[in-house]
Amino acid sequence: MAKKKAQATWGGRFSEKPAELMQRFSESVSFDSRLAPFDIQGSKAHSAMLAHVGLISKKERDAIHRGLDTILAEIAAGKFTWDVQLEDVHMNIEQALTKRVPAAAKLHTARSRNDQVATDMRLYFKAACTEIIQRLDAAQRAILGVAEQNRDVLIPGYTHLQRAQPVFLAHHLFAYLEMLQRDAERFAAVADHANWCPLGSGAIAGTTLPIDREFTAKTLGFTDAAGRPRVTQNSMDAVSDRDLYIEFASACALVGVHLSRMAEDLILWMSAEFKFVDLPDMFCTGSSLMPQKKNPDSMELIRGKSARLQGNLHTLLTLAKGLPLTYNRDLQEDKPPVFDSHDQTAICLEVLAGTFAGLTVLRERCAAAVADPALLATDLADYLVRAGVPFREAHHAVGAVVRLAEERGVALDRLTHADVRSVHPKFGRDWVTSFHLDKAMARRRGTGMPGPAQVTRQFARWKKLLG
Repeated sequence: MAKKKAQATWGGRFSEKPAELMQRFSESVSFDSRLAPFDIQGSKAHSAMLAHVGLISKKERDAIHRGLDTILAEIAAGKFTWDVQLEDVHMNIEQALTKRVPAAAKLHTARSRNDQVATDMRLYFKAACTEIIQRLDAAQRAILGVAEQNRDVLIPGYTHLQRAQPVFLAHHLFAYLEMLQRDAERFAAVADHANWCPLGSGAIAGTTLPIDREFTAKTLGFTDAAGRPRVTQNSMDAVSDRDLYIEFASACALVGVHLSRMAEDLILWMSAEFKFVDLPDMFCTGSSLMPQKKNPDSMELIRGKSARLQGNLHTLLTLAKGLPLTYNRDLQEDKPPVFDSHDQTAICLEVLAGTFAGLTVLRERCAAAVADPALLATDLADYLVRAGVPFREAHHAVGAVVRLAEERGVALDRLTHADVRSVHPKFGRDWVTSFHLDKAMARRRGTGMPGPAQVTRQFARWKKLLG
């Protein structure tokens, strides 16, 4: 009985092809097919380099390029048939090309799937980082829009979820912009780290053929600011390094942490107990039982997806930690968590931007909350400091004043001058001016503080940063 034909792309060594179960177990085309545009881009650059050094003719190069362009168009149109028996995106495209273009049999000259996928992924990371940065920018613009529409609104700031000190709502929202700006900088750094070309590293030790790695790097856009090619310097590291995957997933996980914290604020602010904001109906859902409910599901899902992003990062760290150099098949599992982190981060940012774009600030509730004079207890301590009282003594005195107000059952600013003088002799008759909110905010003049002058300055800064 004749033996079954071995796998076409690497089967010369084998007398039988893989079992159907093994094919299903080991295939990656079900998820790495999304790399097709980058794989084709890399193959065109590689074939151009092969022609450049004389390993294939220009006619063969042009035929390969035409064939690759046709396949890319079919993929984009959803007309390309992916075959799990060919394992991955690389072999699917190469086999389809070889059937149409005989010269494609030369395409894999001086190339391994190891350096091929490393190149695909670096191109992917550069594109993914650009997309995420754009979505971060859109989210920042939506948040800045809410700040601009409500620039005069004050709210209590919180520590330990207890009312602490008054801040402009805009100042609170600017904190979100700072988080997202750091995120954008992280993705820019990941894109820069990705900007090194590994093609030409081969499976592990390069090739004996006279290739021009710098030509390929320039063709693919792996260049520095001066246009000089950036080429990886160690073939073993180039095909086994997974730092980029971890850095990208880490940046996504941090975005998730930031979005989760913002979501928690909005969930609290939307509750009846706060009611500082109302979220748009299109990003909320109702209850199947209780007809009065309006639930902030979009924000709750962002909180949940934050955990998912952290899980993806942990998967990658665990995957890479025990592997010897160089390539090991375990590394096939590096792509699903990366792709998932990319997709979930992108949609979370889009949902956040949409939620902020439709958010309504309930000014009356904010004003009622920030009218609490206890929010200015620290300002009262500062009053004593300006009168020459050491801060620790002033802090203790104001604490006693707070306790006295609680015992009397009155607001802090409703105590008499005699009441506060009984606590400390440095309280003058103007002590109650510490509770004038506009004056209290105006005193916060330092850089990074929530006073009106600084808030105006930050509006100008963010408008300039966001164009």
